[in-house]
Amino acid sequence: MSEPPPRGAERDIFRDTWVRYLGYANEVGEAFRSLVPAAVVWLSYGVSSSYVLADAIDKGKKAGDVRSPETGRSTRVTVAVVDTFVWQALASVAIPGFTINRVCAASLYILGTATRWPLSIRKWTTTALGLLVIPVIIHPIDSTHWSPAHHCPLSHRSVDFLLDSSLRKLYPSVEKPSSS
Repeated sequence: MSEPPPRGAERDIFRDTWVRYLGYANEVGEAFRSLVPAAVVWLSYGVSSSYVLADAIDKGKKAGDVRSPETGRSTRVTVAVVDTFVWQALASVAIPGFTINRVCAASLYILGTATRWPLSIRKWTTTALGLLVIPVIIHPIDSTHWSPAHHCPLSHRSVDFLLDSSLRKLYPSVEKPSSS
């Protein structure tokens, strides 16, 4: 979860509260993939994707409320929604979901070839491993990121580096996060 907001700063429900964990629902779904019907895994992606969409809409609304002579309201809102949506989709859904999926698939395969454990034990072991890997992979992937609504550079991690090197180069110069 992100660092607590500075004193006097507005609390972001999508970054500073338990709501942030909804973005990780798909990782839990991926960890349980070998034990539950595929529909449950897809439901977990629905929860995570809803979180991503809600956060993007929230950041767009906040960006629209900011008065700025440098850029127009529609530009600020568009940059905030696109940046937040892409960032969250990568950092909360795609990258960690793929990582947990591959860790679990590999562990289930390895346990199947290296042990004579019953299938149910291998599946539960794979699920436990997937759940244990979640907190390990989250920090390098997902951290407090640049918020277009607040124009403040914060901690840069892998997804920030990716966006800074690509999508954010397309934003109007006043909207780009500074590198610090």
